[in-house]
Amino acid sequence: MKVVFAGTPEFAAVALRAIHEAGFAVPLVLTQPDRPAGRGMQLQASSVKQYALAHGMPVAQPLSLRTDSKDPERAEQARAAHAQLLALNYDVMVVAAYGLILPRSTLEIRPCINIHGSLLPRWRGAAPIHRAIEAGDVDAGVTIMEMEEGLDTGPMLLMEGLPIEGTDTTGTLHDKVAALGARMIVEALRKMAAGELVATPQPEAGVTYAAKITKEEAKLDFALPADTLARKIRAFNPFPGANGLVDGVAVKIWYAEAVDGSGAPGQVLQADADGIVVACGAGALRLIELQKPGGKRLAAAEFLKGFALAGLTFS
Repeated sequence: MKVVFAGTPEFAAVALRAIHEAGFAVPLVLTQPDRPAGRGMQLQASSVKQYALAHGMPVAQPLSLRTDSKDPERAEQARAAHAQLLALNYDVMVVAAYGLILPRSTLEIRPCINIHGSLLPRWRGAAPIHRAIEAGDVDAGVTIMEMEEGLDTGPMLLMEGLPIEGTDTTGTLHDKVAALGARMIVEALRKMAAGELVATPQPEAGVTYAAKITKEEAKLDFALPADTLARKIRAFNPFPGANGLVDGVAVKIWYAEAVDGSGAPGQVLQADADGIVVACGAGALRLIELQKPGGKRLAAAEFLKGFALAGLTFS
């Protein structure tokens, strides 16, 4: 089978690597244009592009796939990409965290299947791993699905879950889900080649949406229960990083755990080598890893050497 691959970040690169190592031909890789990154804001290729070029795969980076875009440059690039796909002799397109909308004109060229990081229909949308941790789900997983014009609404081809551990952050869970998705997409392609892949419509019940994470959400409200905030801190690690204000300074909180304690929300109940305990609306949070602006991530004991909390509160 010949597989066109569309994806951008490391989550997708893990899948592309698995497809390539399984022996499938990849005549074209679609990925988003290079973006400025790092302190110098130099243009940086996506993880998918880096892997593709390192292994001799042709790469296209259109700004859009919508030929009806009102932006002339985007429309022209979309038309060129569409013509390139029409001219290719491929069997299926695999999509993983591509970041661009696939219009009907693209979906109708050849079958398109997607690696989605949730157990559909729960957590359709952009940030399923973040939202699963934030909501306190006990399981995450991957669904391999047929793509259609709706947002993650297509029929399911394969599904497999994995437990969310109490210590999982989005960073650690992302890596587990990416590895699972990579294994599953190879299985799906092999079954497709053998004519053994069966599609099942998604159930109508249990639909939830994983809205894109915004930096505005990162501010912690200590009037909320401690266990709610602990989940949010894990969900927002590594991006965008939860934070609380201390004497006007936005301190990032990278890891914390819910503990017993009471007091006015935001009140520092304890600050020593064992952690910084802050009262919440219900219970308290033990802050374990923190970072002040311009500084490094530090364990609480080290953080306190350069940031006195006596008489201060988190808000």
